[in-house]
Amino acid sequence: MSEQLKFIVEQLNKDPFKKNFNLITFDSLEPMQLLQILNDVLAEVDPKQAIDIREEMPEQTAKRMCALLGMLKYKPPGNQSDSFRQGLVVGSKPAVHPILHWLLQRVPELKKRAYLARFLVKIDVPAEFLADDVINDTYHQYEELVEGFKTNHKECEQLRTSGFSTAEIRRDISAMEEEKGPLIKRVERLKKRVESVSNHQQMLEQARQLRIEKKREEHLAHQKQEQKNQLFQAEQRLQRLQQQLKDMRQAAADASPDNLMKRLEEEIKINSYMVSEKLPKELEVLRRTVQYLQKVASEPAMGHGDLLELGQKIKEVDSQINQLIEKKMMRSDPIDDKLTLYRQQASIIIRKKEAKAEELQEAREELAAAERELKHRASQALASNGEEIVRGDELKRLVVKLRSKGTVYKKKRQEIAELKAEYGVLQRTEEILKQRHEAVQEKLQTVEAEKGISGYSNTQEELERVSAIKSELDEKKGRTLDDMSEMVKQLNSVIVEKKSALAPIIKELRSLRQQCQVLNQEYEEKKSQYESCAAGLESNRSRLEQVCIVSVLLYVKVIEMQIQRAAEEMKAYVSSDVQERKKAIREVYMKNIAEQELLGKKLREKQKLVRESHSANMEQMKMWQDLEQLMECKRQCFIRVQNEASVGQVIQEGGEDRLVL
Repeated sequence: MSEQLKFIVEQLNKDPFKKNFNLITFDSLEPMQLLQILNDVLAEVDPKQAIDIREEMPEQTAKRMCALLGMLKYKPPGNQSDSFRQGLVVGSKPAVHPILHWLLQRVPELKKRAYLARFLVKIDVPAEFLADDVINDTYHQYEELVEGFKTNHKECEQLRTSGFSTAEIRRDISAMEEEKGPLIKRVERLKKRVESVSNHQQMLEQARQLRIEKKREEHLAHQKQEQKNQLFQAEQRLQRLQQQLKDMRQAAADASPDNLMKRLEEEIKINSYMVSEKLPKELEVLRRTVQYLQKVASEPAMGHGDLLELGQKIKEVDSQINQLIEKKMMRSDPIDDKLTLYRQQASIIIRKKEAKAEELQEAREELAAAERELKHRASQALASNGEEIVRGDELKRLVVKLRSKGTVYKKKRQEIAELKAEYGVLQRTEEILKQRHEAVQEKLQTVEAEKGISGYSNTQEELERVSAIKSELDEKKGRTLDDMSEMVKQLNSVIVEKKSALAPIIKELRSLRQQCQVLNQEYEEKKSQYESCAAGLESNRSRLEQVCIVSVLLYVKVIEMQIQRAAEEMKAYVSSDVQERKKAIREVYMKNIAEQELLGKKLREKQKLVRESHSANMEQMKMWQDLEQLMECKRQCFIRVQNEASVGQVIQEGGEDRLVL
């Protein structure tokens, strides 16, 4: 139980919880606070659970938590669902602590499980609703999407664990593209050099055969090395089998039916003693310990006063036990004195027997652990390239060494546990006393500051110290009451002097406190301005980083497209196919240039014709302009004459003229 609490407190003090608990403060939490901590842990697993349980009914909280825990496949201890649910409603420690321990042990795994449950937990649709064709088709589509999500998630996990990175692949591709150009040029140069040789095809074929033979030689060398390793492993296995055969022959030579029967009888006696006497006692002790621990865990946290009361009760019980032992020794009979010797011998034999049984059990456990370790190392040796296996004598020495170290380790661990427990109690006592002392000192200082007599308590302590010294001197020298009253007067005068000396300091302190408040206010204002400015600069920086990244990516894409176009142009230009060569940009541009030159030639001819007919066309245009001016002048004159001569308006319709006045 203590290890469980330690683990819970350590995990809650880490990120992302940062609760700053210790064992005592965590154990003294109220049920509502304990449920809120459980809800915070569940919210870390599933963000949908991040709510305040004070705004929710206890039954709803328990129902929500039980649903999530069931989805996460949590099994309550003892499979008591009713008591577990009731304990979760009231926030009892025996129900909440195992849940916290189980959750904090596997937070990343549970996060993944909660994420997958959002998509993989199927919706229960009643059978009568599935009779509808639309609902049935929709449900089948939903199942297909779930299966598709499973496959996509598996592929994603495989890609994550495969170690491949898109950035590395892109870098490799770009590096290979950069190397491709020089290699192509080098191959072209070599081809040109080789083409001048008469038998270059035969030489290339010989070089190809040489490369194939070299690869074959490397493959054969690798096979030879593997066969050597297999031969070495087979020899080692043969040696081990021969040694095992030798050991078994020796054991068979020493083994007789009588020896085997004696050995089996001893083992049966030991096992029967272990099953009938030792193990039931240990089981009973463990049950009592569990009952005591459950009782202690169910009780509220004890303070310093409770600990003192328990210590007093323990002392009283010890004293009663001592008194009973003394009474028993005083009432001892001679017959009982004779039997005590036999009783002591019997108890010594029982203790020795129990000690030997414990040693036997420890030896069996160590032997089982050593055998498991031997099997593990043997499997490692078989999987490796024939490493040496630990032999029997070396294994025995190792077991003896481990046994001695195990006993020392158990003793030291028990001592450390006792010291830690005592240290925890003392530390908690010290913290409580310090808190009380600090609270009393703060309260005393505030009262002195309110009354304007800061430092009076120190003077009072000095007065008490002087009074103590005075009382001791009075006891030794027998001073009279007159001397004591005189000393009191002197002390009162000293106190008055101290008060008068402290008065200006207190006034200065008040003014300094006001200045400190003003400076603190100004500091807070400057701090808020700085934080707002820093937040603005940070947002600008992040925005500029995004813009730079986008621009760099666009520039890289443009460069890649240009490189691709250049490679395609080079391929089309070098190609022997006429159609491919026509697709090249050079050919297209040459065709466009020819078309533009033909168009320019036509335009120059047209320009020549325009220049030759320019003067005649200009004269004709001038004549047309004069004619236009003449007609405009006639129209103006006609309008003017018509306005002056006419009295009304003449309308011509159907070959008739009408005058409208």
